[in-house]
Amino acid sequence: MTETIAVRRVGADEAMRYADRLADLLIDCVEGGASVSFMLPISKETALQFWKQVANGVARNERILLVAESADGKLVGTVQLVTAQPENQPHRADVAKMLVCRAARRQGIAARLMTAVDEEARRAGKSVLVLDTVTGGDAERLYERAGWQRVGDVPNYALMPDGRFCGTTFFHKQLG
Repeated sequence: MTETIAVRRVGADEAMRYADRLADLLIDCVEGGASVSFMLPISKETALQFWKQVANGVARNERILLVAESADGKLVGTVQLVTAQPENQPHRADVAKMLVCRAARRQGIAARLMTAVDEEARRAGKSVLVLDTVTGGDAERLYERAGWQRVGDVPNYALMPDGRFCGTTFFHKQLG
């Protein structure tokens, strides 16, 4: 199936046009239990507002937005590269909001998004990437397979969408 999935970077105008579909993707992931900064119930308005802020960040060249789409135009995944960093960290970027819709998981889409993140980071002159994920979640294996190094865990760092505490694991990747 991943052959029929196109992964690409989208600009600010396109990101704004995609806001509704990105909101649906975010809602699907949060309703599926993803701890990605949002709590249940998540409203469409909350999700739309988030994606409009992301589009504005893309317009300001503060982040790069990647999407994964099926051949019929269905949005099945997304990830962001936050390139706006403090003055003493121009070489670093954060990977954020890796989302794959529940119906399209375990098909290699997240791995393709992570490969695209590496390529975009290199194009942006970034050599150090960092991210965090739920401790013990499926994403840990994805990141390790993609060459990321585990830094450590922080217990009770965040909340799951249902309000339970969850630990967070931090990773980094040095791009050659």
